[in-house]
Amino acid sequence: MGYSKWIGGAVGWALGGPIGGVMGYWLGKMFSDDSLSVDGRMPGGTGAGYDRTQGPRTKATEAGDFALSMVVLSAAVMQADNQVLKSELDYVKSFFKTNFGQAQAEQLTLALREALKNKVDVRGVCMQIRANMPHAKRLLLLQYLYGIARADGNVDPREVDLIRRMGSALGISEKDRASIEAPFHSDKPDPYTVLEVTESATDSEVKKAYRRLALKFHPDKVRDMGEAYAKQAEVRFLEVQEAYEHLKTVRGFK
Repeated sequence: MGYSKWIGGAVGWALGGPIGGVMGYWLGKMFSDDSLSVDGRMPGGTGAGYDRTQGPRTKATEAGDFALSMVVLSAAVMQADNQVLKSELDYVKSFFKTNFGQAQAEQLTLALREALKNKVDVRGVCMQIRANMPHAKRLLLLQYLYGIARADGNVDPREVDLIRRMGSALGISEKDRASIEAPFHSDKPDPYTVLEVTESATDSEVKKAYRRLALKFHPDKVRDMGEAYAKQAEVRFLEVQEAYEHLKTVRGFK
């Protein structure tokens, strides 16, 4: 399938609002005049996520919406320390290739280069995503952004601060954010932080926390967007599972 057809068939709300504002020029190059409109909207216009009279309204998040959200927020994180590193670009390109295939990855990389030329309205973009993207997919997006911050082997405080503010604007709780962030600071993250409990938690509370997080981060939550996204979600699911297995061993419960 051609990339423009993939975007045209998948992207709905991401064409408008702040995301469309950043990507409007690139989207204009991708489509012919007849195919620019999706549901009567143009890139850079109001979009599915916003209604001037009725406020935000929800529309299903497709793979293309998620991809453009990734592109725009990737650019913001890469700009956070005032330098765009090759390691960061390589990480993003590799992620795109793994999840979208070579042809679409090349086009998304071009989109990223376009986004890097523009100043991103981070809060506006995050609010647009929050209004339209289900919680499970926002968690996956945050996980990906931490990956960019760690791409050069050094998590820059400015990037971490930005991603934390993104998490808040995306409607992600502090506990969820800290749980997702922990593995990016250490190859052996604190299992209590990952499971969102304290060391004083009872075994029963640890078990309950694991069941809740296993359900929250289960790959099936994003499988409707394709197996590639589900595989990415499995990474997070395994982090939760490993933290739980570690505490089972340390505490000696079954």
